[in-house]
Parts: sequence; structure tokens; C-alpha cells
Amino acid sequence: MSHAFPQAEMQPIYGVCHYLFGVLHAVFFRGEVIGVENLPTSGGFLVAANHTSFLDPPFIGCQVPRQIAYFARKTLWNSRFASWWLDSVGTIPVDRDGGQDVSAIKRVLKAIKENRGLILFPEGTRSLDGTLQAAKAGVGLIACRTQVPVVPARIFGSFEAFGKGVKFPRLGTRVTVVFGRPILPAAYDDSKSGKERYQIASERIMAEIARLAPPPVTVV
Repeated sequence: MSHAFPQAEMQPIYGVCHYLFGVLHAVFFRGEVIGVENLPTSGGFLVAANHTSFLDPPFIGCQVPRQIAYFARKTLWNSRFASWWLDSVGTIPVDRDGGQDVSAIKRVLKAIKENRGLILFPEGTRSLDGTLQAAKAGVGLIACRTQVPVVPARIFGSFEAFGKGVKFPRLGTRVTVVFGRPILPAAYDDSKSGKERYQIASERIMAEIARLAPPPVTVV
């Protein structure tokens, strides 16, 4: 993989979007990106992040130097262009929560077998006020089923930039992305916890996301 141009190893449409969103983030929402070295360079993996804005999926994804897959509600496939674009970048359609859709789970398992990554949001939907919300069981189900490393990620500033209730993105708002160290299955999966297994896994993953802090502000 080219460290300078990782897009060269990606599918064409995905690679172009990856590059453009990276430029958009760097020019108009120039925050820091911390912990990229924590992302696996091979094999399947999950990225689990907080969710406060529509900016989160592309701004987190464009910092991952490998092609990854995303979840999106099936209702977004509402036009020919949207369907074409979502399919072209490898988006997985899902009903409500990702952990409750059998067809989506099958596509996730296929992506992991192909040594790809997947970005997930344990909270299930965008936060109304920018604070962290309780985790839902869906992410835990996927993590436990795939048994791959989960990289916790936290995005700061995206709520202020384009959170719920904001009609247009506030250019110039600093949006920072922090990746934590991978969480191995032994740390998030308690296989003896019965019916609560997936919920416990989600909560453990969410706790690691909550521990991530933004870099200190440098005062000149």
C-alpha cells in the first residue's frame, strides 16, 4: 500500500471520495488526527465511534488508509444516483439497527472475510446534544460474531460543525479525530454472559470510546 496515496489501492469511486473528503476536512474543518498508527494494516477489523453529525462517517473514514465499509439505512437508497453512489462505495443497507438485520450481518461477515474494515456507531443514531449516549447491542453482536479487533474512535467538534438542528455546516470549526488502541476480542467478549453478551460487549467498546480525549490546546 502506498503511504502517500492509499487511494491507489482502493476501488476507483471510493478512492476519489476518500481523497476529496480528506481535502474537505483538511481545508475547511482543520482539526488534528491522532492515533492513525493504531489502525490495523491487514486483516478484518472494526472501527467503533461516537456519532454526533452527518460529518462523522466521511471524516473518520477518510483518515483510515484502507477501504472500509459503512452501514446506512435502506431508506437512503431513494434515487438512482443515491443507490449508485452508495453501492459504488460499498455501503451496507440495514433496517433500523445493524445488529438486527440478517442480510446486513451476512454482508458484514463477507467483508471481514475479505480482510476489510467496517465503521460502526454503538449509539445507533446521532446524539441530540453532542454528548455520548448509551450503547446499543448491535455493535456488540457484530464484534462478537466477527471476533476481530475493534478500534475505538472519537470525533470532536463535528456536533458544533454540523449537529442536529444546524442547517448548514459551519466552516472553520475544528473537527478532530482520535483513534485509540485496538480492543481485542478477549477484552470485549464475555461469552459466558448469556443473553447480555452483546450488550456487555457494546458497553465495553463504548467505555473505550469515552476514555479517548482530544489533544491539549497549545497556547502561543
